[in-house]
Amino acid sequence: MEFSSDEYFMREALKQAARAFAADEVPVGAVVVRDGEIIARAWNQVEMLKDATAHAEMLAITQAEAAVGDWRLNDCDLYVTKEPCPMCAGAIVHVRLRRVVFGCPDPRGGGAGGLVNLLQMPGLNHSCLTTGGILAAECGAMLKDFFRAKREAC
Repeated sequence: MEFSSDEYFMREALKQAARAFAADEVPVGAVVVRDGEIIARAWNQVEMLKDATAHAEMLAITQAEAAVGDWRLNDCDLYVTKEPCPMCAGAIVHVRLRRVVFGCPDPRGGGAGGLVNLLQMPGLNHSCLTTGGILAAECGAMLKDFFRAKREAC
């Protein structure tokens, strides 16, 4: 596997999703890449931090801003295991990420083409390139396993 491939970075995001799963958080993981190097890694921490905005994407964006020393991330790419929600998509547009690569789509709540496409919405100040479906089966399976276990525990 080529080191800088989309699959490589999505596998790194999957490692973060596995951390979320182990912490009993919805298993979504994200990494931010700049010049072929990971500058931020994060996983959902909504329950742990008691913060509805603590999605993997939001936490990774904050880390990346600190690493870059600027809120503008226009030369960075985000890899996330699930299509970003509208909240995260809004932040992605705001920080001007160059590209978003996601694993499984979210047809009912996604902000990158599932429910709405904020990442390429005419009239907004920025538009992101998007690539969906990278390791979609693996990303989706982790989410399905998590929610299956939650239902069985009830």
